[in-house]
Amino acid sequence: MSQALSLNEPQAAPLFNGRNSIKGKQWVIKPTDPVLTRQMMQMHNLPEIAASILSTRSIAPDALEAFLAPRLSTHFPDPFSLKGMTQAVEHVADAIMEGQTIGILADFDVDGATSCAVMTRFLRSVTGHDTIPFFIPDRLNDGYGPSEKGFDRLYKAGSKIVVTLDSGITSHDPIAHAKSLGLGTIIIDHHEADPEKGLPNATHIINPKQPGDNSGLSMLAAVGVTFLFCVAVNSVLRARGFYEDRQEPDIKALLDLVALGTVCDMVPLTGPNRLFVKYGFAEMEKRNNPGLCALMEVSKITGIPDPYDAGFMLGPRINAGSRVHQSDLGARLLSATDREDALNIAWLLDDCNRKRQEIQKEMTKEATSMVTALGRDNDPVILVGDKDWHTGLTGLVAGTLKERYGRPACAFGHVSVDEGVELRGSGRSVPGIHIASAFMDAQSEGHLVKGGGHAMAGGFTLTPDMNEGFHQFLVRHIAAQGQNLDPTPKKEADCVIGAGAISVSLAELLSRHLSPFGMGNEEPQLIVRDVHILKPDVVGQTHLRCLIRDANGGTSTKAIAFRSADAPLGQTLKQAASNGAPVHLMGCVKLNEWQGRVSAEFHIDDVMPCW
Repeated sequence: MSQALSLNEPQAAPLFNGRNSIKGKQWVIKPTDPVLTRQMMQMHNLPEIAASILSTRSIAPDALEAFLAPRLSTHFPDPFSLKGMTQAVEHVADAIMEGQTIGILADFDVDGATSCAVMTRFLRSVTGHDTIPFFIPDRLNDGYGPSEKGFDRLYKAGSKIVVTLDSGITSHDPIAHAKSLGLGTIIIDHHEADPEKGLPNATHIINPKQPGDNSGLSMLAAVGVTFLFCVAVNSVLRARGFYEDRQEPDIKALLDLVALGTVCDMVPLTGPNRLFVKYGFAEMEKRNNPGLCALMEVSKITGIPDPYDAGFMLGPRINAGSRVHQSDLGARLLSATDREDALNIAWLLDDCNRKRQEIQKEMTKEATSMVTALGRDNDPVILVGDKDWHTGLTGLVAGTLKERYGRPACAFGHVSVDEGVELRGSGRSVPGIHIASAFMDAQSEGHLVKGGGHAMAGGFTLTPDMNEGFHQFLVRHIAAQGQNLDPTPKKEADCVIGAGAISVSLAELLSRHLSPFGMGNEEPQLIVRDVHILKPDVVGQTHLRCLIRDANGGTSTKAIAFRSADAPLGQTLKQAASNGAPVHLMGCVKLNEWQGRVSAEFHIDDVMPCW
């Protein structure tokens, strides 16, 4: 790999004389620690490129073993380190042993659906009941989070305790309503609490982000917290002798769902999340969950599933149901026990996903035109909406706008309610800008009815008369947050290679030592410099496929730029092919399996023209 590899020299200066890429970024190489690199190579028998990349990722030497080879027996987190866990699981263990009905109220996204399925499958196994009542709010009619409607449904179904999953930490009024019904409430969540209102008056709260929680598990998705809750309940039941005359559930088998929800919720793949994902995909490969098995069949995943399959094939289909008025389909699929039922739901979700794609494409086109028409191209944050937009797709549209304009973006649609009309939308952000903080502050100052979420993504609700004030507040808030950010954002790469270095062996090496990849452990970004673009063509309507070859000749390699055919990235690649000028590329090297043959290809994320 000598021709290909340029391991990192300590430098912070942008490459290519500080020129901007087609996405408006300056490319820099992450500075490595040569001493740490050599130590890793010697102590863990790592290849130089893997050790070099690891040295940039802030992994403490004593945590490297857990990163490289996490083990359930050694690195499994203590569930009881979570604040309130002991009291909550004792309560649930009592309810199980007394035969009480426990209901579930879960969010409609993948994290919520997997959390619901984990809890449902666990409760089925320990109670012997085939049916566990659960309620998934309709994204369009019910909005996000627990509602009085949901608690009423579960109360009428005979529930004595209701567990809220992936939601509830800001649901003060619905929790109070549940209490008035005599329901015990357990909030299992991972979102931020409202700093002004504090915590709801639930019976128990399990949330690693709540004040006073010292577990160090704030990286967990809700499904991870749910899984630890089930592990804790199981241990209490075991200690009480509950399993002396019955089969103990196979808790490890639930890790396939934990891995799926963790990857799709885009939480950092650090600490326990890395452990859960590693063992979870090993469980997924067994195809023992009828719902997951059906979804993989429909998604045409025939090989070993990986985080890419989860994030881009399985997750969008599970989410699609909630985006087109069938919010409970994902939870029903992942909880299914009958293969035929699961396959029917999987095909229905696939159909929902196709409809979602068509609607989303038209909304994105309208939104892009609206940004230009309103003159908001250079605003610190983009806010657009339309009365006819599908509110279940506003997050996806906001994400596309964020990528196109390189700044936070928000989109909203209109929903009819008893009081008239509400505007409901979603926002997506960029590193350094906390979008949920902006939404929560806007709510505190009366510019929103409701707002919250994560640093990188959030949701909001407002009335039409609030729209202009919210827009002005949002622009000021985001501008203030961005004051200390570099006006020309940097895009970091791990190393520079030539096109001739893109190979199966390189892809396997990086995967073997550094995967699983995701938030907090991103796939290595490689710069391929001075390449010619050959034979560009559009595949799948929106993707641009091509061949790349070193400027001085050599073997050509397959490459693809997803969702870029009509974007500046795709247009630049076409222009490079037309004029024969070389370009620099940034992206990832991947393995491609087709009809039993394995090859390497380059996934293009950004391009730097040389002209």
